[in-house]
Amino acid sequence: MSEFTPLSRLAMAARVAHDIPEGWVCNLGIGIPTLVADCLPKDREIILHSENGILGMGPSPAPEDIDPWVINAGKQNVTLLEGASLFHHADSFAMIRGGHIDLCILGAFEVAENGDLANWATSAEDAAPAVGGAMDLAVGAKRIWVVTEHTTKDGAPKLVSHCSYPLTAPGVVDRIYTNLAVIDVTSRGFEVAEIVPGLSFEALQAQTDAVLHRKES
Repeated sequence: MSEFTPLSRLAMAARVAHDIPEGWVCNLGIGIPTLVADCLPKDREIILHSENGILGMGPSPAPEDIDPWVINAGKQNVTLLEGASLFHHADSFAMIRGGHIDLCILGAFEVAENGDLANWATSAEDAAPAVGGAMDLAVGAKRIWVVTEHTTKDGAPKLVSHCSYPLTAPGVVDRIYTNLAVIDVTSRGFEVAEIVPGLSFEALQAQTDAVLHRKES
C-alpha cells in the first residue's frame, strides 16, 4: 500500500469550510466542527449560528482578547463579528426548528450508509451521554454534514452498515468528511467523492464497515 498522511483535525475542518457556499447560515457542533470557524474563507460571507443564542459568531479569540461571557454552545470562547446578534435560547431553537439553518456540521460516533446518525451516547460506563441540541439540529437544519475521524482510536470503523449506538436522528446525514476521505450519502449508500493522496480505494474500504461506491461520473 502506498504511503499516505491522514488529515489533521484542523485540516479536516478546513476541508469542510472550503465547501460551505456564500451566504449560508451554519451551525457548528462540538468537537472538530468548532474548528471550522477558524478556517472559513476570508472572501466568503458565511453566517455562523450557535444554539445558545448567537448569530454572526466569529473565530476563536486571541488569548488577550478573550471575553469570558462570549461562548459557544460547547462553552468555548468565541468572538462576535460586526453585525452579530444575541438572543434568547428559545429564539435560537425556533430558528433551528423552523428550518432556517442551511447547514449543521456535527461530529459522530457512527454514521450508517442510509444516513442514520449516532453522536450522543455510546453506552460506555465511563461516558456520560450528552445530546445537547443535536437532536433538534439533526432534524431541523436543511443539511447535515458530519466531520469525524474515519475510525475510533481502537481502529473500529465509524462508517457502518447499521448504527449500533442510540440514534440521534434517522437518515439525516448528507455528507461525511473524515481524515481519509469525503463521502456522500446517496440512494445507493456511501459514495466516495475524494480520498487523501496515496490511499487506495481498497485500503479505504478495509477501514469501513459499509460498502463504499465509487463516485459516478
